[in-house]
Amino acid sequence: MKKLVIFDLDGTLLNTIADLANASNYALTQCGFPTHAPSSYPYFVGNGVSKLLERIVPEDERSQSTLQKMRQFFSEYYNAHCTDFTTPYPRIPELIKELTDNGISVAVASNKYQEAVSKLISHFFPDIQWAAVEGQKEGRHTKPDPSIIFEILSQHPTAKSEVLYVGDSGIDMETARRACVQSCGVAWGFRPVSELKENYADNIVDSPQEIYDIAISENII
Repeated sequence: MKKLVIFDLDGTLLNTIADLANASNYALTQCGFPTHAPSSYPYFVGNGVSKLLERIVPEDERSQSTLQKMRQFFSEYYNAHCTDFTTPYPRIPELIKELTDNGISVAVASNKYQEAVSKLISHFFPDIQWAAVEGQKEGRHTKPDPSIIFEILSQHPTAKSEVLYVGDSGIDMETARRACVQSCGVAWGFRPVSELKENYADNIVDSPQEIYDIAISENII
């Protein structure tokens, strides 16, 4: 049985893509650049806001000053609108409650900047006692660097064999592998199942119930 389940945020707990696309396109418009179709944003996200903005700006316009301006417009819009269209994936709130009701701690490890992560978690999961809620912070490498996992384990000491890391991308699976914890890829997120397989996911699930089943299993990888 696991004692701690660490979740990625975007594409795993919450479907945030519409609000991310809107904030990104707002920033592009403010800077005079063409926008992108919302359907293209699942392929832009995953490595934090800085990388997202770098990817969506025209290649010959990616100067530091332009990206800083983009970041300002993005944050201005996203901080005000990050809950407009975002929703938890089906059965996710029930899963989190079921885990905590059964004595399994839960945490969040996201490449999204800390202010937005904290706001989203408090808005959508106000009654959950999280062991840690960690987003991107100045001076700490983003996933797949495992530093964020080690930070969570420093706040909530747990044997690595008793940790399950859940995410929707190859970045998440690599993060778990580098941290030496069991991984679980979700099929409902922003990236295809093929990406999870290519990055050696220990488990791939189609429903939140399967995450619970893995967490309470006596089999330890």
